[in-house]
Amino acid sequence: MADFLGMMKQAAQLQSKMQAMQEELANVEVEGISGGGLVTLRMTAKMEVKAVKIDPSLMKAEEREILEDLLVTAHNDACRKAETAMQEKMQSLTGGLGLPPGLLG
Repeated sequence: MADFLGMMKQAAQLQSKMQAMQEELANVEVEGISGGGLVTLRMTAKMEVKAVKIDPSLMKAEEREILEDLLVTAHNDACRKAETAMQEKMQSLTGGLGLPPGLLG
């Protein structure tokens, strides 16, 4: 019975830490870059886009398709970085628990 109570206490602590981590992830920002810096996209680790910067040289009608591709690439770059940041936070949170990968994510 003591083991069960200990596990319940650990689960409650983990839940509290998870909630704090979610709040922290909202404050972690990553930057996705494409076109050698022509397009920059800033977002939180919770995947909320905060800003997009586009070099004025891409603001031509004939550059529209290039701009669209660069926006997608910058977004995907930022998403990868946000995912990495989230995994690092999760690893630090669950590191000592020996949980199987993907259980909490």
